[in-house]
Amino acid sequence: MTPLARTVGMFVCLFTIVLAVLDLQIVSAATVPIVRDLDPAHGIDRFPWLVSAFALASAAMLPLYGKLCDTLGAKRVFLGAVTTFLVGSALCGLAQSMNELIAARAVQGLGGGGLMSVTMVVIAHLKDPDETGTGKGGGIGGIVAGGGMALGPWLGGVLTDHASWRWIFYVNLPLGLAVLVTGALVLKLPDRPVRRPLDWTGAALAAAFSTALLLATDWGGKEYAWSSPEIIGLLCAAALGLGLFVRRQATAAEPLLPLSLFRIPELRWGFAVQGITGAAMMCAIYYVLVYLQVARGLSSSDAGLYLLPMAVGMTASGLATGRTALSARTFTLSGTLTMTGVFVLLATTLTPDTSLWLIRAELLLAGVAFGQLIGQLVFLVQNAAPRPLLGVATTGIRFFQTLGNALGAAVFGTVLFRLLDTDVNAIPALHGAQHAAAVQDFVHATSTVFWCGAAVMLLAATLATRLPRRPERAAAPAQAQAPAPAALAPESTRATRIGTGH
Repeated sequence: MTPLARTVGMFVCLFTIVLAVLDLQIVSAATVPIVRDLDPAHGIDRFPWLVSAFALASAAMLPLYGKLCDTLGAKRVFLGAVTTFLVGSALCGLAQSMNELIAARAVQGLGGGGLMSVTMVVIAHLKDPDETGTGKGGGIGGIVAGGGMALGPWLGGVLTDHASWRWIFYVNLPLGLAVLVTGALVLKLPDRPVRRPLDWTGAALAAAFSTALLLATDWGGKEYAWSSPEIIGLLCAAALGLGLFVRRQATAAEPLLPLSLFRIPELRWGFAVQGITGAAMMCAIYYVLVYLQVARGLSSSDAGLYLLPMAVGMTASGLATGRTALSARTFTLSGTLTMTGVFVLLATTLTPDTSLWLIRAELLLAGVAFGQLIGQLVFLVQNAAPRPLLGVATTGIRFFQTLGNALGAAVFGTVLFRLLDTDVNAIPALHGAQHAAAVQDFVHATSTVFWCGAAVMLLAATLATRLPRRPERAAAPAQAQAPAPAALAPESTRATRIGTGH
């Protein structure tokens, strides 16, 4: 590709990631009008499914997207994912009931699973070969994630207030069509001349395992008790699905996630660090927002504005990492250690009347930490993966991040609610001494959660030290061979449930 075509292709990928990040944030601004228009009586109870339907469909598709990229070529899969996302967006805007909107969000999620992951595969093909093995290019993740985090709720509020909630979905159409047309004309990516059969059995097992796990972590302790037959059944199904999936990957002729990838240190440790970081990011965002609403009495929209410092930190950190030649390993280690320190600060300074400016400063520092991590691990894995398995490796790290988000929400939520004597949603209704005691109890429990977050990030930092200092690509494109036949979106919108009784 010419330098101009490569630059235009990078901008296409940039706008695609913007679509993905905005869609995770923008829906939170339209909770009330969606419920009022589609189901005033029961809509608020079903609103969380708008988040879950997207997340479940997205996670279920991730392993398959990687194999499709390596089999059909990244360009075809990229255009297909964008098209599916746009169809889902149009159906969301046209929905006339909550059931239709939830189903449309699932369709949107099928494409959304590829917006971030497949786009990173495309970026890997577009990168200048001279940048391989460096941290350059990884900064785009921090820049776009920071911008999307800042713009999402604001844009959703503007569209909802001055147009209609349907425009939070329709706004995807002009941007997506521009991406689709430009990508079809400009992207010149290597094709895959050898077509291989897809492991549909493995794809079904991966979807079943991830769906059961995500449902268990989403419902556990909220819709059902952790000891309930429903949650135990889902966890058993997830464990069985995982076991069958691993067995299938060990025996399938063309596995979705070849176990041989775990022999490569960058991939083995990169997957682990990404999963742990996903759990910690969920903790940092969600529980700070819950603290602001429960202990400080802020509305969900006002609390969401406190993500702006984090967005600024992520953007600045992303720009800095993109302009230096330091290795992705260096940024990964620095980011995990910085985030460990942020959790310690949150745990030690949190009180019922902590300065809100101190909270903003801590979130700014958290953004700096996550800006060093977002994208860097992806490029580290891409630089080490065999070229024929680039798609599998890239979507694999995104898959582990998704599982980390789910497990982090479950584990940290369990820690919090085990330590509380009063239900979180009941605290705002209390008065006088009872309210003060309940808030103090909540703050103490939240501090313990942040100590757990510090321990988790310290583990991530320890694992990051196992990453090779100078990762090398596993094989050149013409020399790399596929393994022998025998040989894995933080979601702050959950905080909107606080204050609505859910």
